Amino acid sequence: MRISTFVAAACAASSASAVSIPMDRLQNVQQVLSDKASSLSSQYADIRGAWENKKGDVLSKIAQYVKEPIDAIPKDAAALWSEMMLKFPESVSSLKFKNPASSAKKIARTFDFHVSDAKLPNHKLRVKSTPEDLGIDSVKQYSGYLDVADEDKHFFFWAFESRNDPKKDPVILWLNGGPGCSSLTGLFFELGPARIGEDLKPVNNPSAWNNNATVIFLDQPVNVGYSYSSESVTNTVAAGQDVYAFLELFFQQFPQYAERDFHIAGESYGGHYIPVFSSEILSHDDRHFNLTSVLIGNGLTDPLTQYEYYKPMACGEGGEKSVLEPEECDNMEASIPRCLSLIESCYNSGSVWSCVPATIYCNNAQMGPYQKTGRNVYDIRTECKGGNLCYEELSYIDEYLNKPEVKEALGVEVEEYQGCNFDINRNFLFAGDWMQPYHKNVIDLLESGLPVLVYAGDKDFICNWLGNRAWTDRLPWSGQKKFESQPIRKWTVGKEEAGEVKNYEHFTFLRVYGGGHMVPFDQPENALDMVNRWIAGDFAYN
Repeated sequence: MRISTFVAAACAASSASAVSIPMDRLQNVQQVLSDKASSLSSQYADIRGAWENKKGDVLSKIAQYVKEPIDAIPKDAAALWSEMMLKFPESVSSLKFKNPASSAKKIARTFDFHVSDAKLPNHKLRVKSTPEDLGIDSVKQYSGYLDVADEDKHFFFWAFESRNDPKKDPVILWLNGGPGCSSLTGLFFELGPARIGEDLKPVNNPSAWNNNATVIFLDQPVNVGYSYSSESVTNTVAAGQDVYAFLELFFQQFPQYAERDFHIAGESYGGHYIPVFSSEILSHDDRHFNLTSVLIGNGLTDPLTQYEYYKPMACGEGGEKSVLEPEECDNMEASIPRCLSLIESCYNSGSVWSCVPATIYCNNAQMGPYQKTGRNVYDIRTECKGGNLCYEELSYIDEYLNKPEVKEALGVEVEEYQGCNFDINRNFLFAGDWMQPYHKNVIDLLESGLPVLVYAGDKDFICNWLGNRAWTDRLPWSGQKKFESQPIRKWTVGKEEAGEVKNYEHFTFLRVYGGGHMVPFDQPENALDMVNRWIAGDFAYN
């Protein structure tokens, strides 16, 4: 690609200057251009040669990683991987096919309750009452682990009763995304009963979602947050089976909650998790809890639609001014057809051989230009500060959750808490999970009558509101035409406009003004109004 741009520039310079530059100077210029062209051609040849030398090794490692024989690799797939190497050599060269670093169990703890079920012989739940003297909240709290014996998996959870009326209020399971990020980020950064200050002390959150609901925060998949395993999970479907088992055992231990309405909420890669987990739950007719609705915030759910909207969001069509130069916007626009073609191939085949190149190409072409600006991918208004995740406050949470007294109070069995495990993120990506069409599960949820809320802060880039609005409009369920034709109405909180809403029956899209990727962080009061009205059954936000 560099060579094509260079040649075009060289041709333009030659034709413009042939009349006015003396022959000797022109020959010097042409010699310089020729030398540079030769150098670039040599670099290009070096890249191609390096790829040809290591192609067999890379493809064999991929085959071993995904447990498919290398002779089963289609020729077009091998050609596609070659193309990705030539266009994005750093991305392909950095592939490391190994299990993520696990948080090995090193600390023995005692628990108050041990829960099992003959229908789930490999799953057991350990629970302890969490002391209030941590200062997070005065309500009843429970923490512990779901153990999966035959796979050495241990999922950590922390639950907070409703501040209002836990005997009558609904229950919410909250899931952060990543993939590979702890749901305790949601607890302390967004919607839990307390935030963590710079002094590492809890600060009450008046807009906590447990004001009117019991809220459970679950660290999944394994090796995320306080969860641990010697094994790994690399796809959303496998993770869903363990989440169902956790919920079954949790509600058996706390039958007073099992009779309440139960909602699953989450954000980001939760747009993958929630449709799949909910489908898994609905497949069990003998479940002991009442799945009532799902809420997906700034999610990645339908990549084929959503990847059309990175360029518009970055280039001034999403409500904020463009953060890129016109040429960069043009390049993003030009790459969209190829990106969508690759995603469509992934949708059609479901194969890692198609899905991984789609992820590499589209993320480089559609996210790369924005990321190079140094701006916050979670909030287009701000610069990225505080490391990869762009918020200094997240380091306070990590420090707090690594305090020995906190881990002891919660029954934590790992030495170190990490807010995000990037090995998990990489493994999901290179297992082909990133571009899977999990929006199809949303169709099944809607057809079953389950209410679905898709909300999006309108300052987020990485899972932006334009893409989320588009996929909800296009989703081919039985109510699609009527949903798409519904008017956009104002959503107000008190007397203030908080966003825009579109609703038909039990499907709702909500644009949240002034919200970034983490809506409850940027707009805590409005986010609380949003969730309270939804769990009360006001699906239209009238």
